[in-house]
Amino acid sequence: MLSGRTIYLKLLILIISITLFACYPSLKREARHPEESLAPVRFFYPTFQDDMDSESLISAIRKNLDYLNRLDPEKPFHYGSQIFTSKQVKESQEAFLSLIEKNVSPERLNEEIRGNFLVYRATGRVGNKQVLFTGYFEPIYEARLKPDDSFRYPIYKRPDDLIVTDLSLFKREFKGKKIIGRIEGTKLLPYFSRRQIVEDDVLKGQGLEIAWLKDPVDIAFLQIQGSGKLKLRKGDTISVGYSTSNGLAYQSIGRYMLDKEFLTKKEMSMQSIRRYLSEHPAKVKEILNYNPSYIFFRRLKTGPLGNISVPLTPGRSLALDSKLFPKGALAFISCKKPTINSRGEITDWNEFSRFVVNQDTGGAIKGAGRADIFWGNGPYAEIAAGHLKHDGELYILIKKP
Repeated sequence: MLSGRTIYLKLLILIISITLFACYPSLKREARHPEESLAPVRFFYPTFQDDMDSESLISAIRKNLDYLNRLDPEKPFHYGSQIFTSKQVKESQEAFLSLIEKNVSPERLNEEIRGNFLVYRATGRVGNKQVLFTGYFEPIYEARLKPDDSFRYPIYKRPDDLIVTDLSLFKREFKGKKIIGRIEGTKLLPYFSRRQIVEDDVLKGQGLEIAWLKDPVDIAFLQIQGSGKLKLRKGDTISVGYSTSNGLAYQSIGRYMLDKEFLTKKEMSMQSIRRYLSEHPAKVKEILNYNPSYIFFRRLKTGPLGNISVPLTPGRSLALDSKLFPKGALAFISCKKPTINSRGEITDWNEFSRFVVNQDTGGAIKGAGRADIFWGNGPYAEIAAGHLKHDGELYILIKKP
């Protein structure tokens, strides 16, 4: 017969195990709603440590407040199963900003968060409780405002005949869904694909060209990153950013290259994709046109803008699935970042954690288990963005009501 002490210990172990594993159950199917994407943290908080300077965090949050100040104070935001108003989100971030500006100690900051903030953990991918982090950056390419023999490949602004239709106007169950198309006669048709735009020149002669680049691969990567700088003839630069897409589903050229065994999973990176395309020019059209999605740009007065129309802050701006996570949310991440030597080679991957803000989204960033870090521009940003494919953790914070 078991003693009372043994029974007590077994029950204690059972309770602890249930608590540990019940807090963050693995998703059995892809999260489709906000309440499936975030789980409240009740016991096991992360240690809130930040590896960056406070000035960049202060700047990112202030830009966020600019966004929140534009909204109706009663606009609802879904934090998991709970709903907060824009006013509450704003007051929450003002309170957090005050803590950062006071330069409180890490111990005090952790105490304040655990005592006064609700913390939610992203539920991750199906069967995997962690989030896959990737990165993006702001590329810089040579360009011209008029075409010549070298600069022959245009980037386009949004066409006049591109129509965005809000489907909720027809049925309430379509709330949040839209389609993008064009009118031909009396029919609404899908908009032109990448192949039709690039190979068939269906937009030529409409005056939609913003600038011309040397290489169609540069344009493809500019579209993947969503924004960039164009360096003109006399050293002048213009910034361009995402305007809209043609509405066709994004298909990963990296996945296509893996399936075709052009590259292996181990060597897959943005840099290896570019290298393969450079070494196999006859494959460029086939690979790029596998993705029917096409991005249209607009000229920007400042640097790259996120989906809440504020300038992105390198290292502090995060892109998440906007259907699942609240726009402009204050977040905390832990992942790995590369160490790079003087030759631009990655020598190691080191653990890091920091506060970030959900200020963007992306065509490939879908589900509760995906996140994209904006690294800025320059050599380190390009290498980090091109190689980051690591699991980590994502938390969302908001002040208790």
